[in-house]
Amino acid sequence: MSTTVIGVSLDTTDSAELAGFWAGVLGLTVNAGATSEYAAIESTPRLVFHRVPEGKVVKNRLHLDLLSDEFDLELKRLLGLGATRVNELRQGGAHWITLADPEGNEFDLIAG
Repeated sequence: MSTTVIGVSLDTTDSAELAGFWAGVLGLTVNAGATSEYAAIESTPRLVFHRVPEGKVVKNRLHLDLLSDEFDLELKRLLGLGATRVNELRQGGAHWITLADPEGNEFDLIAG
């Protein structure tokens, strides 16, 4: 028996809008038929967005890590797409910035 991760689901107040942000981040497109209720992006793993009635209130227990070899340029691009800066860390030669998407979901941009 084997188990495979096929997707990551994100709760949102507007699925199509948040999917649009993440599609821009990843250079992909939102699947046809996206609505405020449901949207998806074909990536590996697949990103799926589901509308829920409540907004985000606490720190994520799971987040995406994005690696970039053009860190400063990518940071500027992500901020231009609507991300906000949360924290910046340098540790043991590593450098990363925690950002939040337009609904406050944290993710990391790592210098690579």
